[in-house]
Amino acid sequence: MTQEYQFTQPWFEHARPVWRELLPQAKPTRLLEIGSFEGASACFLIEQLAYNHPIELHCIDTWQGGLEHQPGNSAPVDMRQVEQRFHHNITLALSKAPHPVHFKCHKGRSADVLARLLADKGAGYFDFIYVDGSHQAADVLLDAVLSFQLLRNGGLLVFDDYLWSEPLPGGVDPLRCPKLAIDAFTTIYARQLRIVSAPLYQLFVQKNPA
Repeated sequence: MTQEYQFTQPWFEHARPVWRELLPQAKPTRLLEIGSFEGASACFLIEQLAYNHPIELHCIDTWQGGLEHQPGNSAPVDMRQVEQRFHHNITLALSKAPHPVHFKCHKGRSADVLARLLADKGAGYFDFIYVDGSHQAADVLLDAVLSFQLLRNGGLLVFDDYLWSEPLPGGVDPLRCPKLAIDAFTTIYARQLRIVSAPLYQLFVQKNPA
């Protein structure tokens, strides 16, 4: 195994400074990621958090890609190679971690895996949940609701691609963007959360303490 990460996309780079500031404040030890792609964010979590203490990290992905990744759409990707790079990168990050990392990869649909985690781990199990899976509004809303049940009081829920939109011949389709779902979720759960101040390419939500 080469001793270098294999990242082909810079998508997570803009989030690094914000996460470096927020993670020490949140001090999470049980973390969940929905949508891992090549593992850039998961490796960052391992590097930042397992440096000081043991952590538990769960990653969910189908490695089938979203609609935009399918042949004939705006950004086709070979997801088999993406999955291979994910496992290479995670193995490398784990090998460098000074403290133990209990890592679990869940290959499957997020709705199915989240339901199983809720049954197995119980409500309020995770300290930090990153929602970066499907860009389809219906999927994002379902991920948000299930994730909120899995998040402990005071925990941090992070939505990626808040202002993302897909270039389509007919213009932007709001049902193929995360923002509609995230806005609906934060409106419905407004009394149970607070929005954390951060740049709007991601939206950070803290679950209200009991």
